Amino acid sequence: MPSPRSGSHPTLVQPLDTRYQVETPEGIDLILRPAGLLPRALAYAIDLAIRGAIMLVLFIALALLGQLGFGLGLILMFLLNWWYMVLFEVLNQGRSPGKQMMGLRVVHDDGTPIGWSASLVRNLLRFVDLLPFAYTLGALSCLLHPSFKRLGDIAAGSLVVYRDEKHPRPELPAADPERAPFALTLADQGALLSFAERQASLSPARRAELAAILAEPLDVPPEQAQARINGIARGLLGSTSP
Repeated sequence: MPSPRSGSHPTLVQPLDTRYQVETPEGIDLILRPAGLLPRALAYAIDLAIRGAIMLVLFIALALLGQLGFGLGLILMFLLNWWYMVLFEVLNQGRSPGKQMMGLRVVHDDGTPIGWSASLVRNLLRFVDLLPFAYTLGALSCLLHPSFKRLGDIAAGSLVVYRDEKHPRPELPAADPERAPFALTLADQGALLSFAERQASLSPARRAELAAILAEPLDVPPEQAQARINGIARGLLGSTSP
């Protein structure tokens, strides 16, 4: 996907499908996956249930103090409602308990961790997203925005994304390392390694079809192209046995 370059500020690129691409000042492309309305709503419902359970326990305990306990309960309810999300988002890598359970986190538009000011803005503006009732404006904004942002996110420059899990790199098939019969560009090397790593997820017919495309440039019969690609891929990563 083409992306304009910038000197010192991240460059945002129009999302492709549900992906959001950010170019950092170092020239590194980050691919983020914005979370849609449903997982965000479920995460918020979980957080709401947790806050409700906390408040229930607090009010039961404070009821023993009479009017003083009631006043303290109102103060604690205010603090819990307005600071619960902010503290978790800033101190827990953008994850409230609900977001953590749903595999989500909130970040700045440039992919950096959410800060105090942005978290405060996005959470203080929840009262606007709640209008006129039951998160109507927030839901409409999520559905209409290409990155599923509610109004608070737009104002704060924040984005709720899926937390990408680190997956181990697939093992290459066993093969003797070989050299390619022609010079390989970085794109060529990436394509060969990608095929070698992904072939276990392809059907035999599809593997043979894709490998046969390179039979002529690799100077081998089509039925031997797959083994040759595996050997070249193994050679690109070194001769260490799998």
